[in-house]
Amino acid sequence: MIEIDGSAGEGGGQVLRSAVALSMVRGVPIRVRNIRVNRPRPGLRRQHLTAVQAAAAISGGRLDGAALGSTELELEPGPVAGGDYRFAVGTAGSTTLVLQTVLPALLTAPSPSSLVLEGGTHNPMAPPFPFLARTFLPLIERMGPRVTATLERPGFHPAGGGRIRLEIEPCERLRGFELHERGKVRARRVTALLAHLPRHIGERELRLVQKKSGWPSSGFSLEEIDSDGPGNLLTIELESEALTETFTGFGRPRLRAEVVAQRTFQQARRYLKAGVPVGEHLADQLLLPLALAGGGAFTTLPLSRHATTQIDLLGRFLDVPIVVDQVAPPRTVVRIGRHAKSLTSS
Repeated sequence: MIEIDGSAGEGGGQVLRSAVALSMVRGVPIRVRNIRVNRPRPGLRRQHLTAVQAAAAISGGRLDGAALGSTELELEPGPVAGGDYRFAVGTAGSTTLVLQTVLPALLTAPSPSSLVLEGGTHNPMAPPFPFLARTFLPLIERMGPRVTATLERPGFHPAGGGRIRLEIEPCERLRGFELHERGKVRARRVTALLAHLPRHIGERELRLVQKKSGWPSSGFSLEEIDSDGPGNLLTIELESEALTETFTGFGRPRLRAEVVAQRTFQQARRYLKAGVPVGEHLADQLLLPLALAGGGAFTTLPLSRHATTQIDLLGRFLDVPIVVDQVAPPRTVVRIGRHAKSLTSS
């Protein structure tokens, strides 16, 4: 059994999710202690509980300590099985974070899967659906599986009520890739998404980004959608020759639309100025699948604490070296497995 300190590094739910994902893939039991102990509300929240219960269902595993507020959990996974699964968070907790937990195992399961997740789909503290569908999953498909994601109903925090469906065609073994050059930016799309809120909010967000960027107005759009509660998401998609990166900002009460737009545009501008293909949040997401593939490499911005925590955790489960080189700040090269030769030692 592998013992994991859930308070290590970033100390949040990612430690738990990644440990559970790796436990399923490797087929090794884990005990996670100190789960989110330094958070304002320690222990398992609804989305974490749903994630570990989903993992147990998919792997036929045994769970101990799976209760709201629990700070210690044991999982003894069985063989992962494809199939039809449906999991509901029951709150606005993030469906995409539940997906993070179970997707790695389903990518190489012995049979296809259909997965329905209900809860929050557009959450400020998690990858929202547009990032999942347009940035992350297309890169996963380069590794061999086929994954189709459909947003059946959006769910904003705090109302929730969203639903996403995923169809997963697994592969026998993941293939790694290298991603060091972004290439030419071919399209820039800026979208203000509104649910049960005045149009002027989205109009002001779009106006500020257009003024700051000077990008053609044809790439700007405002979409009004239905959901169980109000919500506002601003997305900036940068489609380049190598990939599409997505940057997001959420509106909230007493936060001016112009501030949301400014912060979101700053993320995109920092990425463009650095000239790297992989943004900070995407780097967090790529580490685990590339390590499972046994190798890969990418160039990104300086790693977040989420990413460095992920690297430490991967070393507990996989004999796959990971080397990080800041070659020309802020450009940072991450090399995994057979690609993990330090540039500074060559």
